[in-house]
Amino acid sequence: MKYHNKRFKLITNTPNGEVSEDLVFEYQQEGNVVTCQYQGSRIVMGHLIGLVDEEGNIDMRYHQVNTQGQLMTGVCFSSPERMGNGKIRLHEKWVWTSGDKSKGSSVLEEL
Repeated sequence: MKYHNKRFKLITNTPNGEVSEDLVFEYQQEGNVVTCQYQGSRIVMGHLIGLVDEEGNIDMRYHQVNTQGQLMTGVCFSSPERMGNGKIRLHEKWVWTSGDKSKGSSVLEEL
């Protein structure tokens, strides 16, 4: 599965997440390395970097500065689902490695 130049939008998120529906993730990919820079809503600036396996799963790390001036970091594992329209839905399980270190889940869909 290739993620280069694909754009994703949040569909659902647990309450302890900082990402909202108005933020768009624009993925870049070179080989099996995926990167993304994002901002909007409660995020002043964020970045993610991850490795994609043969099934399209992404093992990623992220860091972001929120509007409260906090540097937040975390780990996320995304599993892809190919939807009927051919677009990708990402099912994500994540955990903060800063702050309260809580866990959460989210779903993103390709635009």
